[in-house]
Amino acid sequence: MLSNEASARSRRPPRPLIVRIRNWIGDVVLGLPALTALEAEGYDLILVGKRWAAHLLAGYGWPVHAKPGKLGETVALYKRLRAECRAIDPAFDSRLNAVTLATSFSSALEFRLAGLKGLGYATEARSVLLKRTLPIVHGGHALVSYYELTQALCSRKAPPPDEIAFKLAPRHREDAAALLAAAGITQPYVLICPFAGGTFEKLDKRWPAFADYTRELAAWCGAQGLRLIIVPGPGEDAVARSDFAAATPILGAGMGAYNGLLDGAALVVSNDTGPGHIAAALGRPTLSVLGPTKPEQWGVWGGAATILRGGADGALWPSAADVMGSTRRMLGRDASPTH
Repeated sequence: MLSNEASARSRRPPRPLIVRIRNWIGDVVLGLPALTALEAEGYDLILVGKRWAAHLLAGYGWPVHAKPGKLGETVALYKRLRAECRAIDPAFDSRLNAVTLATSFSSALEFRLAGLKGLGYATEARSVLLKRTLPIVHGGHALVSYYELTQALCSRKAPPPDEIAFKLAPRHREDAAALLAAAGITQPYVLICPFAGGTFEKLDKRWPAFADYTRELAAWCGAQGLRLIIVPGPGEDAVARSDFAAATPILGAGMGAYNGLLDGAALVVSNDTGPGHIAAALGRPTLSVLGPTKPEQWGVWGGAATILRGGADGALWPSAADVMGSTRRMLGRDASPTH
């Protein structure tokens, strides 16, 4: 039987909305409250983003189209989606019908060339390309920024939620369980995410002491009846085996299976990287180790997460001892490790 909300949705006329999501996993996760607010408003979302986004967001049921790399191919995709939307909603071209959470000039240009009436922030001289723009407030949290932009299309104004409440597809947990079984892992586990793509203000986002911390953590987990796992992505296997050999590698995990592995972890310890944002959005205990990243702008979101930064001595990064102490506290096992 359909819920009242689902029943009402099935009776109302379709109101499609094309949304260009961001290019990084963490940004997509932080944009979820904005997307769910649009859905609650009655919009039928059609997303365009990176190829992995369809797997990441499989639990939401939104169609997600992979954005081509070339301008002409992207414009052709938007034109096709526009035609499909007009076929089901004759009023599609008479209203704001697209939103770009991306702040690049190209994202606005693609909308304009495809004939879409877009909403976005007034960055990089995009006001001439988008139907409506809003001034961006620099320095605030990205989640709030995405959310406030899309509130322009919502009649029911509300503050951003305290929790993201990320939705998993059932197969995410099934795929994760299969990978754990193949690795012989039956006990609770801690999952480390020592990798990070890109930089922040030209500084590396990878915690320099992560390898040393991992060796100490593995010994402590063994004494506590916990397993320590690592989930390397494409091209990360060799580093996982050389620098983080104390952790059991879970190989071959796609985006969806990674979601399920994060959801099952007793604790996730992460650099400033996408999986850390997913874990926090799932409500899992997450220890986010930051250096140059500004948490007031890009920190993980959710009450189960703890952000740890450099010490009062001016150090950019926290020490391995500080992170180890936080690890024990977050697992409710504050005693010194026994060897």
